[in-house]
Amino acid sequence: MDSILLNNGVSMPLEGFGVFQVPDPAQCKQAVLDAIDTGYRLIDTAAAYMNEEAVGAAIRESGLAREELFITTKLWVQDAGYEGAKQAFQTSLDKLGLEYLDLYLIHQPVGDYIGAYRAMEELYQEGRIRAIGICNYYPSRLADLCETVDVIPAVNQIELHPFFQQADALELMREYGVHPEAWGPFAEGKHGIFTHPVLTAIGEKYGKSAAQVALRWNIQRGVTVIPKSVHRDRIEQNLAVWDFALSQADMDEIAKLDLGHSEIVNHNDPAFIRMLHQMKIHN
Repeated sequence: MDSILLNNGVSMPLEGFGVFQVPDPAQCKQAVLDAIDTGYRLIDTAAAYMNEEAVGAAIRESGLAREELFITTKLWVQDAGYEGAKQAFQTSLDKLGLEYLDLYLIHQPVGDYIGAYRAMEELYQEGRIRAIGICNYYPSRLADLCETVDVIPAVNQIELHPFFQQADALELMREYGVHPEAWGPFAEGKHGIFTHPVLTAIGEKYGKSAAQVALRWNIQRGVTVIPKSVHRDRIEQNLAVWDFALSQADMDEIAKLDLGHSEIVNHNDPAFIRMLHQMKIHN
């Protein structure tokens, strides 16, 4: 598996394992153990996923040395702000049972994210986080943050898949030196992605599935992908994307699938923003 050097020199794998929507502790722990055993080294969780303790348990049971893993978690909207971020970081660290994080992300561009980011900058300078970043920062928000803070975010985790390709967002990230990471690389199953005729036809040339083509396409764009599954066979298949490369013609064909908008979330919808504020993950 290939890695990328982030803007601060930290090495990050170009593929990882996500645990979104896996709240059951036993199932989450087993999925992470299967992923680590398969060869994944980047594990991506979040305070809002309610499974940091299960991820931590899997890390300990895996027996791998801490430095062999790249662990990411995220700050939820409820804790946005300077003091809230400091406390939330420690809570996540305690739940994971770790002494430091490889990557800490602001989960949504909502609330006092500047105050939160200032706290994260301090934690980064103290060596408690190896890299800091953000999620769901569309170009205008990304530019605002980068022009405001002292430490340019290392990563911006956004929705990226063949049906929402966000070329403009990727270009701005390149300008600022921010590495793109894809959540929802399978479009959360929309558009029949697992059997899509274009992706399937391309995959047949390489003996690969449509899902593997979708992952490989993002990787070749320089994007880290974090597919999620609780099934061992799919966990293994999702990692089997490092023994082939798509041609430029393949990449051009997939480029035609872009709809130019998300069909999963709309950060410009006031109702969605209110929902983010109202979602509480602790008392």
